[in-house]
Amino acid sequence: MVLNLLYRNGSAPVVDLPEFLGADRRGEIFGTLRPLLTALTPELVVADAAAYLSWLADFPLTTGNPIGLAGYCMGVRHALHTAAAHRDRVAAVAGFHGSRLATEDPHSPHNVVDRITAEVYLAHADADPGLPPEQIEQLDAAFTAAGTTFRTEVYPGADHGFTQSDTDIYDAGADARHWTELTDLFTRVLR
Repeated sequence: MVLNLLYRNGSAPVVDLPEFLGADRRGEIFGTLRPLLTALTPELVVADAAAYLSWLADFPLTTGNPIGLAGYCMGVRHALHTAAAHRDRVAAVAGFHGSRLATEDPHSPHNVVDRITAEVYLAHADADPGLPPEQIEQLDAAFTAAGTTFRTEVYPGADHGFTQSDTDIYDAGADARHWTELTDLFTRVLR
């Protein structure tokens, strides 16, 4: 299931995107998206997740077993908050090129990892100003202190957004690696 996290702002696409997003348009696009993304609080994400998880549990083509979540960019934050709030329903979390995962914000995801029982895999972009090494260290320390089964990796040379093939920051090698890790996690954990 792929969620429209911005459904409160209208039907998708909420913002018209070019076929290829380069540096020349990135600031403009994210300037439009930033207020919409900022308004999406952890409380709203967790409430939405309750509805999605309930729907999935009742859907006749699903098993009702715990699920896996994959988050990209801001979706990593949302996946971690969802796993913390719905730990009976989430068995695996994978996150790719997330940012701002360990900050002073009281809603920072590193503050909820002690409630996560899912296995977690996070792949960080080496060249991501939104997730400097000290944030990665703080996040890893929070997972370790919580006793959570987790693994984090930094993909060398990758920029934030390395999985987005329709942008100038796409990294084919990092993208292929992300698919390998995601498939491995879900295959092992979601039986």
